[in-house]
Amino acid sequence: MGDVYLIRLDDKGSPRIDGSYIKLPPPFQPYTLRFELEGTSTLCSGTSNVFKTNAPLSKQDKFVRSQYRSIDLNPDWNRSIQVDVPIHRAGAFSWFIEQQHEGESEPTRTQEYFFDVEPALQVHGKKLPLSGLCLSSVVSKWMGPVQQWEPRLRYLSGTKKYNMLHFTPLQQRGQSNSSYSLYDQNLLADDLFEGSESLDAQQRLDLLAKHVRQMEDEHGLLGLTDVVWNHTANNSLWLQDHPEAGYNLENSPHLCAAYALDTALLEFGNKLQEYSIPNDLTSTADLDKVMAGIKEHVLSAIKLWEFYVIDTKSIEGLKYGQSQIDLGDVSASSSLKQKADKALELGCVPDHEYLNDRFAKKVDLQLFSAFVSALSSEADFQNEAKRLLDEINLRFYQEHDADQKTLLEQLYNRIKYVRIDAHGPKSGPISSSSPLIETYFVRLPENERTAKQSKGSLALACNGWMWAADPLNDFAARTSKAYLKREVIVWSDCVKLRYGKQPSDNPWLWQHMEKYTVDMARVFQGVRIDNCHSTPIPVASYLLDKAREVRPDLYIVAELFTGSETMDVIFMQKLGLSALIREAMQCNSTGELSRLVHIHGGRPVGSINATDVPQLDERGEKVVLVQSSPLGALFMDCTHDNETPNQKRCAEDTLPNAALVAFSGSSVGSVMGYDEVYPHILDIVAEDRHYSAEPNGICDVRGQLNTIHTDLGSNGYSEMHVHHEGEYITVHRVNPKTLEGVFLIAHTAFSKHDGRGSFNDVVLGGTKAEHLLTKLLVVESIQDRSTKEELLGLKSSVKDIDPPRIESTGEGCKIVVPEYFPPGAISIIKTSVPSMFGASKEDDLDEYVRSGADEAVSNCNLIDLNVLLYRCAAEEQDTVGDGAYEIPKYGSLVYCGLQGWMAPVKEVISKNDLGHALANHLRDGTWPLDYLLARQKKYTDLGGFDGLAPVTKWLESRFGAFKEKVPSFLRPRYFCIALHTLYTAARRRAISLLSDTVRKGTRFSQSLALVSLQMQGIVKSASLDPSQSKASLAAGLPHFAVSWARCWGRDIFISLRGLLLATGRHDEAREHILAFATTIKHGMIPNLLDSIRTPRYNSRDSVWFYMQAIQDYVTMVPDGQSILSERVKRRFTPYDDTYFEWDAPEAYKHESTVLEVMQEIMQRHATGLHFREANAGPNLDMQMSDKGFDIHVEVDWTTGIIHGGSQYNCGTWMDKMGESERAGSKGKPGTPRDGAAVEITGLLYSAIRFLITLNEKNLFPHTGVKTADNKEVSYKQWASLLKDNFERCYYVPESPEQDNKYDVDPKVINRRGIYKDLYKSGKPFEDYQLRANVPMAMTVAPDLFDPAHAVSHLNVADAHIRGPLGIATLDPSDWDYRPYYNNSEDSTDEHTSKGRNYHQGPEWVFPMGYFLRAYLHFQIAAQAMSPEQAVRQVHQRLAEHKLEIDRTPWAGLAELTNKDGQLCNDSSPTQAWSASTLLDVLDDIRALSLKHKTA
Repeated sequence: MGDVYLIRLDDKGSPRIDGSYIKLPPPFQPYTLRFELEGTSTLCSGTSNVFKTNAPLSKQDKFVRSQYRSIDLNPDWNRSIQVDVPIHRAGAFSWFIEQQHEGESEPTRTQEYFFDVEPALQVHGKKLPLSGLCLSSVVSKWMGPVQQWEPRLRYLSGTKKYNMLHFTPLQQRGQSNSSYSLYDQNLLADDLFEGSESLDAQQRLDLLAKHVRQMEDEHGLLGLTDVVWNHTANNSLWLQDHPEAGYNLENSPHLCAAYALDTALLEFGNKLQEYSIPNDLTSTADLDKVMAGIKEHVLSAIKLWEFYVIDTKSIEGLKYGQSQIDLGDVSASSSLKQKADKALELGCVPDHEYLNDRFAKKVDLQLFSAFVSALSSEADFQNEAKRLLDEINLRFYQEHDADQKTLLEQLYNRIKYVRIDAHGPKSGPISSSSPLIETYFVRLPENERTAKQSKGSLALACNGWMWAADPLNDFAARTSKAYLKREVIVWSDCVKLRYGKQPSDNPWLWQHMEKYTVDMARVFQGVRIDNCHSTPIPVASYLLDKAREVRPDLYIVAELFTGSETMDVIFMQKLGLSALIREAMQCNSTGELSRLVHIHGGRPVGSINATDVPQLDERGEKVVLVQSSPLGALFMDCTHDNETPNQKRCAEDTLPNAALVAFSGSSVGSVMGYDEVYPHILDIVAEDRHYSAEPNGICDVRGQLNTIHTDLGSNGYSEMHVHHEGEYITVHRVNPKTLEGVFLIAHTAFSKHDGRGSFNDVVLGGTKAEHLLTKLLVVESIQDRSTKEELLGLKSSVKDIDPPRIESTGEGCKIVVPEYFPPGAISIIKTSVPSMFGASKEDDLDEYVRSGADEAVSNCNLIDLNVLLYRCAAEEQDTVGDGAYEIPKYGSLVYCGLQGWMAPVKEVISKNDLGHALANHLRDGTWPLDYLLARQKKYTDLGGFDGLAPVTKWLESRFGAFKEKVPSFLRPRYFCIALHTLYTAARRRAISLLSDTVRKGTRFSQSLALVSLQMQGIVKSASLDPSQSKASLAAGLPHFAVSWARCWGRDIFISLRGLLLATGRHDEAREHILAFATTIKHGMIPNLLDSIRTPRYNSRDSVWFYMQAIQDYVTMVPDGQSILSERVKRRFTPYDDTYFEWDAPEAYKHESTVLEVMQEIMQRHATGLHFREANAGPNLDMQMSDKGFDIHVEVDWTTGIIHGGSQYNCGTWMDKMGESERAGSKGKPGTPRDGAAVEITGLLYSAIRFLITLNEKNLFPHTGVKTADNKEVSYKQWASLLKDNFERCYYVPESPEQDNKYDVDPKVINRRGIYKDLYKSGKPFEDYQLRANVPMAMTVAPDLFDPAHAVSHLNVADAHIRGPLGIATLDPSDWDYRPYYNNSEDSTDEHTSKGRNYHQGPEWVFPMGYFLRAYLHFQIAAQAMSPEQAVRQVHQRLAEHKLEIDRTPWAGLAELTNKDGQLCNDSSPTQAWSASTLLDVLDDIRALSLKHKTA
């Protein structure tokens, strides 16, 4: 169904975009809006989870705003959920997610979110994008009868080339004759038709519809008219039948005080002479007399305070009576003020916040009696009640005083403005025709028609507007006192309409206005909402919905002045407005106008954003990522409400102002009379002449400007550059595909002079220019030529003047403005880029650069892709002798391959940041292109990377298409498109080569899987074979990338399950297992492989992770057991501790199968390991003390637990050796972890159980081992020893009463309900430290653990040591806790100097995977959570990882963080095991989901 637009939702159902407004393109062809939500989101946690949208799901469905279609959200533990909504109509739509939870009666729902769809406008069946719309406003009564429109329509469309006409309201006008004060909304005006007296309402409507159709058919003009919903004329006859349609004294009694004041002010104004007050105000002294009179004769007379206070007589007869009442902290001893506050809080005076009629505030006698009785004795009851009522009334009097002060200020300022101020209208003497104040109320006549109405209903509030009012609050509602305080700038000819919130609140009014609106929508292609900011949103949305029923692609513009973009967005998204009216004539300077043109212009030239580059959803489908949209504008050079250029600037500015607006990228418009250079704004009420169709002013060039605007909008000229220089503004509109453009130079005329002004030559790099027109508006006279019958404007015309000189330069052109180019002149120049890539003009450079990338990478294998995508500087230097690229003012890229470039490229694209350091660098030169090509060639020349050759050719051709052939300002655009395209193709190719679970996984799981490509690659200085270069797995980048630091036995085999097995890279996993099998010595694998040349055996745990990896390989790989019989040549002699060099004659003389290697490992540990490291000394490890090179490992055959290490070395993964001589910590391990590390015990048990299983399947010939004293111990016996003793040795019970069942020392216990980290270490308190290691044992050997105890430990760890990304390596409550790692610190603090606290608090990421795997397993095993709950909890704890892997330039997960996930600068920014263990988590979830589905 056409394109797919994608909105990703977060866990609150909110769109993951910057900004709040979403507008989608017009559905000329239907397309799909796709919502994507994580399958484990909490929004899928209910018994029922439903995505609801009111967007119709089929073309036949009717849109009903309150009718939501439901789409079930079925949780998916492995993938995101996608909801596709077909888009085939314009409008305002919303969505939310609703959940029903077990045990709750009502469903919960998210916030409601909105998206708008633009209307698909067409003229003569041809698409008209909103950016190509040119509108002219006409005051309908000045057009004459419809039968006389023809010459004016011909003039507007033929000469001036407008494609839409905006008609002010065409309805019968009220007594003021204002076009916006309508007598009857459903009766068209008499003067709209010749012979109107013979036409009824329907005939008039039909005749208008006929003429509007002819407008389009014969003149290509669409029609738009105003809808006025806020008010009706003060003499609308239907008000006498339906006074309830307005705010009257019956349905709005809060207006009674305002009405009394208004009436008294009118009467006072008529009696000024009687009071000896001047009626012709010429000074503030005169006004002071008026104000004194108002105080004496109005405010005193009407007793305004009576509307505020309670009549004290109303509590006479109040009786004492105790009853239950909650007084809170108020008592008899409280102050009167406190008591009064409490009385009001309890509701003793209902609705006291609102005004009503005189003395309408009443006391709830029963409640007040109970309240006073509770605070007083019966004897003092009456006095207390009176005192309390007086205190309550006191605040009402204070409220009255404050309001009276405000209304006096408002009256003073308004009268002063109207009568005295120089900038005011100076309305002259006060009289019956020019009263002292504008009345706030219409008083309907008392006649036979109104006899059935109550008297109070005949007083109706007038409409108006207020400064800085909240448009969402009704200023006539009872919560407002605006009418009383005289804060409304009133329109006395209009009655404000009172809709309520829904049709049932005022049925006749809603029905009346619905007919009016629907009729206008049937006739016209668009509507303008007058005074939209004062229109209740429920009313506007209801009426627009009805209008769209008859015209789905209705163009809707609004007069909306909220003063807040946030408020504008609320109206836009709820009403689906196409545009907001914005006015160029509001600008007071060239700079201000330039800013407005820029805002409404379009994207900057050379832009790059999400629509320009291919995006993929996690299923590999190409999508367009939805981004926040700017608010659409109808940018008017002048409206019928604006002063003309002749009034506000100079008449000569008419042309440059019009041209600048025409060059904007929005809908544009003008008002009839602007082009004709009318001398001043016309009085829409009093003016009654008709428009002339005689050409004048800029009408001819207006036709050219409108043609250009429509062509630019219709033909994809979506980019724009605006430059302001002095009185000049230049605008360059460019088609980003063809690179053709149109360039405007406008010399504004905010002030009058004849000079050229200061303006520098314009240099357009790589661009060819061709002159189109240069014009100047000449105003011959400032006398208005209008006659008694016709409106004509100032005598003026446009003349040709000498154009700017266009000079060809070596790399483009220079435009030189001539000496005579006065204010009012414009020049338009056509631009083009002569040659883009040697193709014809019709070819699309964008498409060419985006094409062919998938084919180019189709032969790449994963090692090729490691080179293409990644390679840190150290790997690059090691392999081809080069480093990472450095972008000036940005820094070095983290990778030499595409992923390194994607960090700045994504920054440029996501924000269209053309000022980014990368964009600046590309404009300055082509060095990045040269670097990338040279790099590719180095690798292809090196050999072994055959799949890269087609990629090199692709880069050569695509870079060649734009490198030297487009202007430098476009180079960033095409570079970003090319890089993003190739990167996307390479990523897609990589995923296609991985396992089916990766291909079908989430974007997060795919990003984790791609870390295997980062880590697995070929470097010269590290290999899995000492004699040849083989690809190997790095522990992390960039710290562990090359040489001896690349391959760590422990890291590789922790990482092997996730990065190689779960991703389907079984061959690579096999190669690593076999390579390390060749190195077995002392029953151990090397901690540091160093290409098997100088392996180092100093880690006690690595071999057990190796054994686990073999087990994982056998169980996860099809025919995985075949590896057990594979034979490897041994680097050292089996069962012999003799060391020799890798190329010595003794090396590789012996062979073993993997089975034999496994048995050797077990046997050597059974008899004990006691050796000194080969080559021990400072050359091997300059930080180690001499005793640290001695390795001792023993089995305690009373428990089966392996013990080892000493306080002088650190043989587990927590292997930081003290280095600081200054702090005295050199040679002292930060975390020796001697004794029995809990993870080794778990891994040992797992290995033994695996060997038992193999033996039972006849795949392993051995049943046990011999001890040092030659005693045989079967594997089953060994496993039983471990199983029987584990809880006793490791668990720390929650209750001290249980201590006698466990091997614990209460004196050193810090936390309870956890498992020990160590057993019988050299420092007893270290056994009891809460660290990150227990979940490793839980994961590989869950049956060692009591499930309830395991959950207890995990919950403690979750609460105290789990960070956003990692697990803290030490309990924060421990005295050794130091969570900030800084390896360069050389202080006297032995805890932290030289980073000795590496594992004493910093949060390591890879243990998080083990923690979550254990959490998932045991929460379910202990029945603490359902599988669904456990999976959801796990995914919630992965939320930060999902964000981090996308935002880090390394596209991986760090080795560690400091406290609470803070950046650790000394951490490796992407680490193999950090990603791997999280892949393991996701693999467990996948397995659980399969089990769950089967069950």
